[in-house]
Amino acid sequence: MRFTRLAILLGGLGHHGFRGFCGSRLSALPEMTVYKTPTCRCCSKWVDHVKAAGFTVKTIDQPDLSELRADVGVTKALSSCHTALVGGYVIEGHVPAADIQRLLEEKPKIVGLAAPGMPGAGPGMDTNKNPYDVLAFDASGKTTVWAHH
Repeated sequence: MRFTRLAILLGGLGHHGFRGFCGSRLSALPEMTVYKTPTCRCCSKWVDHVKAAGFTVKTIDQPDLSELRADVGVTKALSSCHTALVGGYVIEGHVPAADIQRLLEEKPKIVGLAAPGMPGAGPGMDTNKNPYDVLAFDASGKTTVWAHH
């Protein structure tokens, strides 16, 4: 199955449609679709983290996420263990829910946020306290630090 970037991003909007793009503030969090491998426990813990922050989450298990990642602009350097779509943005890896909420409120012109690799201090990982960065990335592949944790 071949994904198209627009179909994936629009599909990730869920039943809230374009609500996240209207008005100056979000009235409700849009539904999040999380693509993960069936056996990844840290992905499931991250899903619990974003649900606890108020997101409604639909999970889709897939054995290989490489095609999806390529279609939505996630490079190998930005890759982690799961890919989420929410409010027209891509979320790669263990990005804290507060960073996603800020993203949806500020609505910058970027593709999404990524916590590359599997940072041990990320939500759902919780294996160490080592600092890590969440990166914002655009369609050209340029990254900037969105948040330092």
